Amino acid sequence: FPPVESAIIDNEEGKNTVSVSITSIPGILGGKPCLSGHRVRVSDIVVLHEHQGLTADAIVSQIPGLTLADVHAALGYYYENLDAIRDDLRAEMAVVDHYETSAASIPRTGLSQARRVS
Repeated sequence: FPPVESAIIDNEEGKNTVSVSITSIPGILGGKPCLSGHRVRVSDIVVLHEHQGLTADAIVSQIPGLTLADVHAALGYYYENLDAIRDDLRAEMAVVDHYETSAASIPRTGLSQARRVS
């Protein structure tokens, strides 16, 4: 992933400027691209938007502290890095599937069975 991407948004008069950074720092959120100043990964925004069908406004209302500029910057980063983000999401799903399969194979012991052993 590219280490830093920034989006600068100006209004027509050039008075209001919003800077949103996407950072990828080893040791922070697994080095995954995230919104600077938030513990929200680009992939989290992608899942909410692409897979759960939430609008940018709905995402802002779901995650305190995010702005529309943050969500649009994350989606812009995603569209510029489709293959890398999609590969990352597939890898995460493979890990989830592995653990769900492993957990399903563990026999569940009820509390009453545990008490009998005591």
